[in-house]
Amino acid sequence: MISRIEQDHSRFREIIRGKIRQNLRKYISRGDMVAPKGQGSVTIPMPQINIPRFVFGDNSGQGVGQGDGEAGDPIGGTPKEGQSGSGKAGEGEGGKAVEVEVSLEELAEIMGEELGLPNIQRRGTQSLETKKDRYVGLRTTGPESLRSFKATFKRALRRQVAMGTYDPKRPIIVPIREDRRYRSWRTDPRPQSNAVIIYMMDVSGSMGDEQKEMVRIESFWIDTWLRSQYKGLQSRYIIHDATARVVEREVFFRTRESGGTMISSAYKVCGELIDAEFNPEQWNVYAFHFSDGDNWSVDDTATCISLLKNHLLPRLNQFGYGQVESPYGSGQFIKDLRAAFNKHPLLITSEIKTKDDIMDSIREFLKGGR
Repeated sequence: MISRIEQDHSRFREIIRGKIRQNLRKYISRGDMVAPKGQGSVTIPMPQINIPRFVFGDNSGQGVGQGDGEAGDPIGGTPKEGQSGSGKAGEGEGGKAVEVEVSLEELAEIMGEELGLPNIQRRGTQSLETKKDRYVGLRTTGPESLRSFKATFKRALRRQVAMGTYDPKRPIIVPIREDRRYRSWRTDPRPQSNAVIIYMMDVSGSMGDEQKEMVRIESFWIDTWLRSQYKGLQSRYIIHDATARVVEREVFFRTRESGGTMISSAYKVCGELIDAEFNPEQWNVYAFHFSDGDNWSVDDTATCISLLKNHLLPRLNQFGYGQVESPYGSGQFIKDLRAAFNKHPLLITSEIKTKDDIMDSIREFLKGGR
C-alpha cells in the first residue's frame, strides 16, 4: 500500500512540475510569489488540476445499463429544473483552484531545467563547514524523543516468544527497560563554497514603483537560483542616487529618493565592501546593478567604466547590469557599457522593459554558469 501511495504521489509531483514549466513565465513575473524572508516555499494555484473523487449516483432508473432507454436520451436522465445550462445566474458552488506548495529548492531546479541554466563553476578556496546529523543505527540508551517504537516492539516480541509468554489469542506486548532501542546519530561535516551577492539599485527620482517592483522580482529569482548552487550564500544591498550606502534588505526594496544619479558612487561602495569583507580568493562574488540607465554625466560614466575594468571585474565571478525601462530615464548607460565591454565574458547586460522580460533577463545573467 505504501508503495502505491508513493507512486501516486510521485506521479502527482510530476504533473505539478509539468504545469509549472508550462506557466513558468507567468509565475516568475508575479510579484506575489516572492516568498517572505525566512520562508522556504511558495504557494502556486493550479486551476487546471482536478482532484479525483468518488461521486454517488441517484439510481434514477435511466441511463447506461439501467432500465429502459431510447436512442438520444441523456445518460444522466432528463435534466432537472435549474440545470439546463441556459446561462442564468445561480447560487451553486463554483470550481476552485488547487493550491500546491512548492519548495524554493524544487522551484529553482525547475527554473534551471526550463531556462537551460548550467551549474555554477565555483572559484575561491575558502569554504563554510556546516554540520549535519545522520541517523545511522540503534543503541540501548538515549532520550525518549529518539526511542524507536518499531525496534522496541520487535525486541519485546522476540523476548516474549523466546520466554514462552506470548499468547497469539491475546497478543499483548509489554516492553521492559532492556527492550528499549533508541536511534543513534553521527555528525558529518559538510564543506560548502562561500558566495555573496551584492545587489545595487538606483533609487533616484526617475525610478518609480513599477521599476523597483521588477527589480524586486528579478533579484528574488536570481537569489533563489544561486542559493540552490551555494548553501552558504550571503546577500548585501546597496542603494544609490547621487550617493550610495549599504542598507538592509527591507530598506533596499522600499526606499525612494528624489535626487540625481551618480552610478559611480555605488560601484565605489561595492568595491569597498569587497575589500573589507569578501576576499575574492576565498569568496565567489556576484554583483548585480539595476537602473533606468540615466547617469549624471559623461564623466561619471567614464569613472564607472574605469572602476569596472580595474577594480570590480577582476575580482568578480560575474557582474550583471539590468536596465529597467522608465519614462523618465534616458537609457543611455547600457549603450555605454556595451560599447566599452564588447562581449566581455564577466559583464552581462540585460534590458527589462516589462515583467514579461524578467525570465529572459534571468537567462541572460545566469546562462554562463559563472
